[in-house]
Amino acid sequence: MTTFYIFVPMGLENDIKQKKFDTEQEKAAINILFTASWVDASNLRRLKPHGITPQQFNVLRILRGSYPKKLMLFDIASRMIDKNSNATRLVEKLRTNNLVTREQCPENRRQVDIAITQKGLDLLAEIDKETDNWLKTFKNLSVAEFKTLNGLLDKLRG
Repeated sequence: MTTFYIFVPMGLENDIKQKKFDTEQEKAAINILFTASWVDASNLRRLKPHGITPQQFNVLRILRGSYPKKLMLFDIASRMIDKNSNATRLVEKLRTNNLVTREQCPENRRQVDIAITQKGLDLLAEIDKETDNWLKTFKNLSVAEFKTLNGLLDKLRG
């Protein structure tokens, strides 16, 4: 009896239905963009039930990282993953949902201090409980492979 194997193409070429790329650099750049979109969509699905966007989540994480120290808007914007996000609008939306506070600095009236509220901390704690399950999305790589990937991405940006 003869065994036949069916070759099922995997990888970027199959995912975006493109047979070839001009260079490996072009393929890598498109692969990074495609993968970033895939990760972003997964993150969006995870955060949607909590009523926040990935950009709002990023602001909350930044503020939790500095807690109890308050941050100025410039400090938040400089730490954001998506540099094109409108930090002012994001903070205002979070403020209207009582997840952050905005207060005028008593020492410098032009400075506005922003802090995460207990409600914001509680929301992040709730999301944190689901993080392990979300990270299972990335089960195809080992810890060593993730270290290599992180090193390569840092090197690429360096």
